[in-house]
Amino acid sequence: MAMEVTQILLNAQAVDGTVRKQAEENLKQFQEQNLPSFLLSLAGELANDDKPVESRKLAGLILKNALDAKEQHRKIELVQRWLSLDSSAKSQIKACLLKTLSSPAPDARSTASQVIAKVAGIELPHKQWPELLGTLLSNIHQLPPHTRQSTLETLGYMCEEVSPDVVDQDHVNKILTAVVQGMNSSESNIDVRLAATRALYNALGFAQANFSNDMERDYIMRVVCEATLSPELKIRQAAFECLVAISSTYYEKLAPYIQDIFNITAKAVKEDEEPVALQAIEFWSSICDEEIDILEEYGGDFSADSEIPCFYFIKQALPVLVPMLLETLLKQEEDQDQDEGAWNIAMAGGTCLGLIARTVGDDIVPLVMPFIEENITKPDWRQREAATYAFGSILEGPSPDKLIPLVNVGLNFMLTALMKDPNNHVKDTTAWTLGRMFEFLHGSALETSIITQANCQQIVTVLLHSMNDVPNVAEKACGALYFLAQGYEDAGASSSPLTPFFQDIVHALLTVSHREDAGESRLRTAAYETLNEVVRCSTDETAPMVIQLIPVIMMELHKTVETQQLSSEERQNELQGLLCGCLQVIIQKLGSSEATKYLLSQYADQMMGLLLRVFASRSATAHEEAMLAIGALAYAAGLDFAKYMPEFYKYLEIGLQNFEDYQVCAITVGVVGDICRALEDKVLPYCDGIMTQLLKDLSSNQLHRSVKPPIFSCFGDIALAIGENFEKYLMYAMPMLQSAAELSAHASGADDDMQEYTNSLRNGILEAYSGIFQGFKGSPKTQLLMPYAPHVLQFLDSLYMEKDMDDVVIKTAIGVLGDLADTLGSNAGPLIQQSVSSKDFLNECLSSDDQFIKESAEWAKLAISRAISF
Repeated sequence: MAMEVTQILLNAQAVDGTVRKQAEENLKQFQEQNLPSFLLSLAGELANDDKPVESRKLAGLILKNALDAKEQHRKIELVQRWLSLDSSAKSQIKACLLKTLSSPAPDARSTASQVIAKVAGIELPHKQWPELLGTLLSNIHQLPPHTRQSTLETLGYMCEEVSPDVVDQDHVNKILTAVVQGMNSSESNIDVRLAATRALYNALGFAQANFSNDMERDYIMRVVCEATLSPELKIRQAAFECLVAISSTYYEKLAPYIQDIFNITAKAVKEDEEPVALQAIEFWSSICDEEIDILEEYGGDFSADSEIPCFYFIKQALPVLVPMLLETLLKQEEDQDQDEGAWNIAMAGGTCLGLIARTVGDDIVPLVMPFIEENITKPDWRQREAATYAFGSILEGPSPDKLIPLVNVGLNFMLTALMKDPNNHVKDTTAWTLGRMFEFLHGSALETSIITQANCQQIVTVLLHSMNDVPNVAEKACGALYFLAQGYEDAGASSSPLTPFFQDIVHALLTVSHREDAGESRLRTAAYETLNEVVRCSTDETAPMVIQLIPVIMMELHKTVETQQLSSEERQNELQGLLCGCLQVIIQKLGSSEATKYLLSQYADQMMGLLLRVFASRSATAHEEAMLAIGALAYAAGLDFAKYMPEFYKYLEIGLQNFEDYQVCAITVGVVGDICRALEDKVLPYCDGIMTQLLKDLSSNQLHRSVKPPIFSCFGDIALAIGENFEKYLMYAMPMLQSAAELSAHASGADDDMQEYTNSLRNGILEAYSGIFQGFKGSPKTQLLMPYAPHVLQFLDSLYMEKDMDDVVIKTAIGVLGDLADTLGSNAGPLIQQSVSSKDFLNECLSSDDQFIKESAEWAKLAISRAISF
């Protein structure tokens, strides 16, 4: 059955494009004509030690890609395709894969490990391939080291692919035993020990029962801690990665080991090589994350019913932990800021220090201040930079009362350093620290702000001066200005201390965006983001200057559209996105008050024309930003937007069909909502096309699931806009809402991500119901909704029973109950009285602490009592 594929696989990697293309074509044909034979040939190639390494590696890769894909819909197709393959072909393929685990070629073994794990991920949940684990476990004990190594690697990948509930506890115990034995210091082969340590990392999620057993947990912890002392760097690194994973998975079990772990991590941070030291710091960052979560969830109020108590590991370790981290801040690298993704000991130490400040609050300040005071004026740049970094790191967490006096003293010093320090690193960190000061210690929420009328001018002058500095310093200066502006966002109509400098600030930011080197260090992006924030938080006094900004930004956008034809480079696309984003902020700002709306309308035609031209570009980011700007324009223009619809409609349709860039699709759905609110029933001529496309989107399995909730809300927007004219869509929309509602009602026990998605889906469905009921209110056609009412009430009942709605869903749900009563009147009365939980749900919402829920419930109560008393 299998066919000779070696030469084709080698040709598929040829330098010559024609040869390569021909080979890819051959592989594709072979796959389409006879899939079982194709897969078997690949498995045979991978298993054959006489074949070249290159062809075996590619065979394994193609095999792996035939079992799994990134896109959810494609993944489901591939799983179904594998499950429906002829069973004898599958058995032969699996036999080849298992045989490859003992191949002398490391690449072939490693690839086979990954493919076996993918097959296991598909088959074990369907109770197929029951003998796999037994086969792998019997491999561990007797064979040559390289087979033991690849078997352990396979077990590790398998634990990543398979969910713990499909492996019975007996097998879990055996897997863990094999893995932990392989990690033991008595294991002489380094590769085996490394594979075992990495496998444990993946298997930790399976070890719930084992971590609950004191003896087994002690044994696992001992082996992991011993592995952190291995002479082999990679094993030490992998062992610390296990400790990091244990800290987040089994935080509540760590108390007996925490002292030993501190000693091990401290030694690694001081003496070991960077990859190991970074993981040792990561352990403490991870403990901070756990404690921050617990303290936020329970607000420090631990009653017997809190799931996991806080052990205050960080608080207890403070006196030794903080000095250890402050030392790391002095280990900077000469060129550390130049590279976006740079990560080193000093950065990891500062990040961990910041997390500690958020975990323990005020307690960190006295431990860090002496270090800052001692180093901030030293001649060595490393000491000045470390002191500045330490200062910036602890500004989030401690109370303003504790920090403001220190920051008031430090502010002048920092402004001077930003102007005059000879070292680029020190200036970079100083500008970042100023940004953190403005972010956390300035703004309307604080009683006293560090920024006053008196020092505002000096601050602005220094920041604008620093925007002429090298790109990384200029970018941080933009960031500081961003938070400075944000602190005045609630100033509203009243005056803001930034108003006198508005013109200078805007001018400086536009100048920065034109710098030759604005592409470095995200400088251009930072300049536009800051410009947007300055405009968004400006007061009414500066409106005339914001108006003057429109032609300037339009001119810039016009240039990018004109040069589009000549160059399709990324920079143009990025710039286009930034400029559309800037227009959106300007439109929102000016469109929000009647006085400025008129001035904005004079530019509307030109803006719309330009934004439509952006859709000719090939950049998803530019499309998103242009769509959002058009949504803002529709909202500001109201009924006048109708004149743009004939021209704009085709782009709206293209956006709704954009499955590839699903963010563009989601944003377009949102813009349909904006247009419905602006045009009201004038949107009617376009509704057939829009509804057809939305229904297509919903029934497609190619569209990312995150777009579905906004589509349901959009049904509500359309129904509200066109009222009883929604009649002809009811027979299509209602069944879709009904089946989505049934799925989303019973989704308990899911993980956090799924829970969050389920709630956003429920909210979308409820917003649709709400819009439909409100749209039909007062129309002679309300009777058409009667057949659907029992199901809506049933949905509300089941949500109430599940008890896992978030506040947003609760508010929308109680609102829908009111809408139903309000629209259907006396016809709804008996239905509501028969409903299982309406009364309890209403009473709970009436006594809610959440003001919005309470208001919705009071309105619903009124509507229901009217419906029942008829």
